[in-house]
Amino acid sequence: MRATLEKNLRKAAAVAAFVLLPASLARADAIDGNWCRADGKRMSIQGPQIVTPGGTQTRGNYDRHFFSYVIPAGEAGAGVTVSIVLQGEYLAHAREGADAPVQEWRRCQPDVS
Repeated sequence: MRATLEKNLRKAAAVAAFVLLPASLARADAIDGNWCRADGKRMSIQGPQIVTPGGTQTRGNYDRHFFSYVIPAGEAGAGVTVSIVLQGEYLAHAREGADAPVQEWRRCQPDVS
């Protein structure tokens, strides 16, 4: 009886570790940082601050794994809301407006001096 109880407790602990591990890993990264797109565009997010791909510094709605902002006046697409969702430590997906195609953004490589 005791061996069965211990076996069941080990199984429960293993299942709990398996379920909780991915959640803890997802929280290890944040959307803050410098992001680059294959076409050469760049943006930088630091908390609620963003330097947009058009080069304007503005504020947006920040969450550790999500960011959104309204494209400022003077930039292409002004007035449209951009939503950015962190997909992993090095990948984010952005969408300009609800029906626009997904843009793939990757963490910028460190500058080489």
